[in-house]
Order: sequence, then structure tokens, then C-alpha cells
Amino acid sequence: MKRREFVGAGFALAATWPLPGWSAVLQKSGDLPAKSLDGADLMLPGSSVEAFAASLRGDLLMQGHEAYDGRRRVWNAMFDKKPVLIACCTGTSDVRRAVDFAREHRLLTAVRAGGHSFSGKSTCEGGLVIDLQSMRGVRVDPAARRAYVEAGSLLGELDHECAAFGLATTAGIVSHTGAAGLTLGGGFGRLGRRFGLSCDNVTAFDLVTADGHFLRASGDENADLFWGLRGGGGNFGVVTAIEYRLHRMNPVILGGYLGWPISQARDVMRYYRDIMPTLPEELFIECALLWQKDAPSIAMEICWSGDHAEGEAQLKPIRAFGKPVFDDIAPIRYVDMQTFSDQSLAIGKYYYAKNGFLQALTDDGIDLVLDVYQRDPKLFVLFFDPCDGAYRRVAPDATAFPNRDAMYWMGLVAAWDSPEGADAKIEKIRTAWRELEPLARGFYANLSDADETMKAYRDNYGANLERLVALKAKHDAMNLFRLNANVPPKI
Repeated sequence: MKRREFVGAGFALAATWPLPGWSAVLQKSGDLPAKSLDGADLMLPGSSVEAFAASLRGDLLMQGHEAYDGRRRVWNAMFDKKPVLIACCTGTSDVRRAVDFAREHRLLTAVRAGGHSFSGKSTCEGGLVIDLQSMRGVRVDPAARRAYVEAGSLLGELDHECAAFGLATTAGIVSHTGAAGLTLGGGFGRLGRRFGLSCDNVTAFDLVTADGHFLRASGDENADLFWGLRGGGGNFGVVTAIEYRLHRMNPVILGGYLGWPISQARDVMRYYRDIMPTLPEELFIECALLWQKDAPSIAMEICWSGDHAEGEAQLKPIRAFGKPVFDDIAPIRYVDMQTFSDQSLAIGKYYYAKNGFLQALTDDGIDLVLDVYQRDPKLFVLFFDPCDGAYRRVAPDATAFPNRDAMYWMGLVAAWDSPEGADAKIEKIRTAWRELEPLARGFYANLSDADETMKAYRDNYGANLERLVALKAKHDAMNLFRLNANVPPKI
């Protein structure tokens, strides 16, 4: 039998289950104060919590347990919340029990896989966290070119297993990101121009819906959910596993950085804008304005995933443009390049971000970007990712992810080591974004924040919004899964 642990207010219990007298001990803790879906106070009956704990194979954590603080913390330290319960699910059965408990008590509920939410939606104050961190595993079928990924798995685990067979799929840019959350929001990455979004490469999802039912969503089964899960976020249930389509790729790519002083930024950005649409889809280039070595600068992150000789030829004029002061492009394992941003976007820092999609990048737009950035160049990194190639070969209504006509994705990301002065910094970023926002349309759900309004949702999802709302009403009419880039069941 599995060793069980359950801790309530003021007592600890650790024993092989079932334990004689366990119920009587638990009842001494009384009912638990919690938060409902609408934010109201409620009391969870101790007997119901006891029954919930007994139904799980994984642990049910409360404040006071030695593992509670570690489990409640999320990637973005800006959100230091204390859920009343954390259900450490070990499989689909545990997830179903957790969803049933949350629904029956109308309990505020968050779903945590990688916990990489910029907006802190993978945790909550006074509610239940359905924690999928123990549900980790990746199995690759090299003959079928498929990867079967449990929902708690991280991108680095997916990349590692695929690379062993000379296979890959689009999987973000930070190895400690959760695969499920990234994919549900769309899923940009260094291979996106070549293979499309992460969600474009999904062939099936396993999920538990708000009514506690287990469903498989694919092109053949529950096709409406399959559509909504590809870009509609965590609105429709708890995804427990994902099946991905894989592609042949050399596990060694050409990658690295090119850097120029800020004095060359205008010319570099115009050059980037002009050449990007002409380049082969094997080439990913992110252009970024950032503070580096005690000075503002402009850099390009390069990832060439095709034939090396062809890549060297394609990169030669880019490396010769202007007067670069830094160039470390060389053959490197793709899985190693996928860790390049792990430290700058490390777990436990304080993060804030803004983002939107650009249909074009004009000379005036470039001038505005540079003007806004240089007013406070230490405040944030300002980046542009290409959105052409395979991204645009999918129709805007083929998946819930709508922004298929964009040429670039623009984002501002700020990170601090301490919360000191965070409010003032965030207000400065909001002010900067208000100037840049007219250049953009919509937003990427995985980088969204609490500032987004329903107007922003309409602008972002466009004609897809009504279909998403109808799908939400069908599968989650009570909006149990609301801690996400939330689509309501009724507008």
C-alpha cells in the first residue's frame, strides 16, 4: 500500500492507509474555510475533505505539511498564494476525484502542470489546486513519429526523448515550461516556422471535463473539443495527456547569438523585417532589445534546424550585416539550445509581461519601438518573433488559435530578483505598452495578464470567440475552469 500523508491545522498524520481511527483524528480539525468560485467565503466540511483524501492515490496537502510550501509555489514569484488544498494527482483517477470535489463544493480551482503562468493562474488563494506535477512521462514511438506525453511533463523532457530518435516538434524556448499549458495556449518555439505551433502538432488530447467525465479529443472523437483545446487554453477541462506528431530533424542545429550596439538598432531592425519573410522556414530568428554588459543592445537569437552547409550559406550575410560585436553561432545540440533562456527566465523570479501580434513592422513602428525602449532600457526586454511559414498555413478558424495572419509577435518581458518596487515598475511597463499597443492586435494567451478585457478577447479571438463561448457553455457551464485566459460560458 502507498504511504499516505495528510496534514490539517495543528496536527500531522502519516501512516499506511487505511488507518484505524484516522477519521476521528481528522474530524478534530473541524471544517476548513475556503473560497468559492465567485470569491465568497465558504466552509468545507471536514468529513468531505476526509472522504476526498481517502479517494486519492496521491497526497492531499494542507498548510502545515512539510511539502505544502514547495508545492504551492509557482514559477512567477509575483503570486504568493495559499490554496486551502493541493491535490497531488498521480493519474486520471485522481484528477476525476479532484474535479468532482471542486464542482460539488463550487470551490475556486486552479490547475497546475508546469506552473509557468505569467499571470499566476496556476495557483489560487483559499481554493483547490489540482496539481499534475507527479504525472510525468514521455514515450516516443519512432516508427509512428508520435510522442505520448503526460500532462505534468516539462518541455525539456519532451525534447530529450524525441532527440534520441532524431525527431522533434515545436516546444517553446524554456525547458522547464510545462508542455500542457504551452500547447493549450498555442505554443510558439524555435521550430515554429518549420513545423507550426505546438497545438498544430497535436493529434489527440486526453482530458477530464467539468462534469468529471474522461474524454479523448481528436479529429475523429469529440472534434469540437479538439478544435477548442488547440489555442483555447485550459477552459474546457484538465488535460491529462497529449499525443504529438513528430518530425525528422538533425538533433544538432546551428545556433547562437548575434549582437550589435544600440546605435545600430534601427538599421538592424529594418534589416530583420526585410529579410525574415524571404528566409527558409528552417531558420528561426528572434530579434530583441535588451540590456547586456552594462549597456542597451540589440541581438538576434539564431536557430537553423536544416542542412548545416545550407545554413552556413543562409547565415553568412546576416552575420556580416553592420558591425556585430558578438557572434557565437556554431553547431550545438538542439536540446542544449532549448535551455538558453532557462536562467534568465528561472523559477522564483518576479515577472510581468505584455504582448501582441503585428501584421506589419513599418519604419515609423520601428522608430516608436526604439523610442519607447530607450527611455528605460533596463526595465524590460522587448522582442519580436516571426509568425510566418508554417504558422500561416493553418486557417484562422481551423483551430481556436486565431492569429494566423500576423507577421510578428511582439512582447515586453520584465524580470526582477525581488518584489521591491514592483508596483512602480509594472505601471511604467503599462505606460510603455499603451504607446506600443496601437501597433499590435490581439494577444498570446500564454503571455496574457489580468489587464486583458473582454474587448481584448473579442479583438484576439475574432470570429472564433462565439464558437469558444458555445463550447465553454457545453462543457463547463459553471465556469469551474476560470483561472486561465478565461472564455466565459455566456457573454
